[in-house]
Amino acid sequence: MSKSNSTETREREDERGQGSAHGAAGEQLSTAPREERPDTGAGVPAMSVVGWVRWFWRQLTSMRVALILLFLLSLGAIPGSLIPQTSVDDMKVQAFKDQHTTLTPIYEKLQLFDVYSSVWFSAIYILLFISLIGCIVPRTGQFVGQLRSRPPGAPKRLTRLPAYTTWRTEAEPEEVRGAALAILRGRRFRTHEVGDAVAAEKGYLREAGNLIFHIALIVMLVAFASGQLFKSEGGKLIVEGDGFSNTLTQYDDFKSGSLYDSDSLAPFSFVLDEFVGTYEKSGPQRGTPRTFEARVTYTEGADGAERKDVIKVNEPLTVDGTKVYLIAHGYAPVVTVRDGKGKVVSRSAVPLLPIDNNITSSGAIKVMDGYKDKNGTKTQLGFKAFFVPTFAGEGKGQMFSQFPALDFPVLALSAYQGSLGVDSGLAQNVYQLDTSKMKEFKGEDGELLKKMMMPGEKLDLPDGAGSITFDGVEEWASFQISQQPGNGWALGGSVAAIAGLAGSLFIQRRRVWVRAVRGADGVTVVEMAGLGRSESAKLPEELGDLSAALVTTAPVAPAAAEAPDTPEKPDAPDGPGTTDATTDATNEAGSRPVHPAEAPAEGAEK
Repeated sequence: MSKSNSTETREREDERGQGSAHGAAGEQLSTAPREERPDTGAGVPAMSVVGWVRWFWRQLTSMRVALILLFLLSLGAIPGSLIPQTSVDDMKVQAFKDQHTTLTPIYEKLQLFDVYSSVWFSAIYILLFISLIGCIVPRTGQFVGQLRSRPPGAPKRLTRLPAYTTWRTEAEPEEVRGAALAILRGRRFRTHEVGDAVAAEKGYLREAGNLIFHIALIVMLVAFASGQLFKSEGGKLIVEGDGFSNTLTQYDDFKSGSLYDSDSLAPFSFVLDEFVGTYEKSGPQRGTPRTFEARVTYTEGADGAERKDVIKVNEPLTVDGTKVYLIAHGYAPVVTVRDGKGKVVSRSAVPLLPIDNNITSSGAIKVMDGYKDKNGTKTQLGFKAFFVPTFAGEGKGQMFSQFPALDFPVLALSAYQGSLGVDSGLAQNVYQLDTSKMKEFKGEDGELLKKMMMPGEKLDLPDGAGSITFDGVEEWASFQISQQPGNGWALGGSVAAIAGLAGSLFIQRRRVWVRAVRGADGVTVVEMAGLGRSESAKLPEELGDLSAALVTTAPVAPAAAEAPDTPEKPDAPDGPGTTDATTDATNEAGSRPVHPAEAPAEGAEK
């Protein structure tokens, strides 16, 4: 009984031992989460802070991350092209906000109205900049080391290279190697003699082009950044005969980068002598501008001599690094306002803004000072103005211009009196009339006083309140004055990037070896082989040209004559050293199939 009990006990202990062993193994293989991991002593040690920094730096400077950042930068520029930007046009931004009240708060939180100065765009920009620098610096050191080193010696078995040829010659091995050195150097290979072979390498400009491309990207990034930080840009509308001086107070609107210094404005001035615009008069392109130029007189510096120049579209006036672009054109009706006693209160050319391609224009004429009503009380006058340079005539549709030239100018006015609101201290659009605090002048029909006038005609205000006369029309031109110091660098970087990319794509890095040794029969055996860093059909062709050039110095040896008493033997298969000399003199890579496993890696040279 005790014996059986002891046997059962041992069996139960064995089962428990096997179960615990299976349980440990199952626990290790299980994918279920465990609350505690046993300390086996064989776990991977945790990385230190320095290790994490190194890992992050390697990831950031990798080509994969650089391409991802470049892609993100391209995506980030899309909303800057589709959504109005505050730095370009505040009015369009405000109009967008008024029309899209739901999207506006979201866009403002995402900084989509200021994409290029937003936090997220700047972060991508800076990370890409750091990634490119971290990629270029080590590669530049490696490239300099390659330039200082010599091409590696010939591998032991040239027959295993993808491009290979061989022949036998009666020339001495030293003579063959000397000729090979001369030929390869003549074709701009870096060459030197190592043992019984000549080693040559060519195509270093491929890596140079790659480095130039990356450096050019950095130059472009720096140029764009400096252009945004140090730029200045403003607009000015000038009527013929008026001028402009490059000071802040002269601009209609002015924007600059965060690091721009207003003291760096280039000192110059110019006067708009005349604007010349001609248009196509017939055909499908009727109304298309043919001549569109502003003739100006400008002076450089405070005491510079006057010079004449013509500003055209995309042909700006350049003065001391500042460019003056012609961007728009319109008309300014000349009007004279008199009070009830006939005294001239105002006489000026009032610019109106075009609303279509035929320069139908609208705006406001404001008389802020000097006018008194019939009771002698000072007040202000306002006129809503609508102008067409070529009127179709009454009864021929709405009052819209039929042609952009001044063929039949007509000015339509409607009159108001009261407060223009200019004394409130708030900014006001000079091309719009705020009539909230003004009263309408009434006509004989009791409606708003309005009239269409041709040059020379007059509109009399009721109750002896005065008059306004349409004297004629002058032209105005709008200019953009901009200073962006990084434009030249950006252009240079773009050209260098294209040149570097072309070099890295079309230049092939390759190596050539020429071995010349004396055979057992005293005849020199010449072997030539080539290896490229990338597969290319041009390498075998180049090797064939080199071998053909070398054959002129080391001609193919004649085949040995067979002895008369020697019995005939079957032809042996062709081999690297037994091929027909005439054929092998121009043998190329494709003539001898090579298994990919046989081709040695680039770093496997002896």
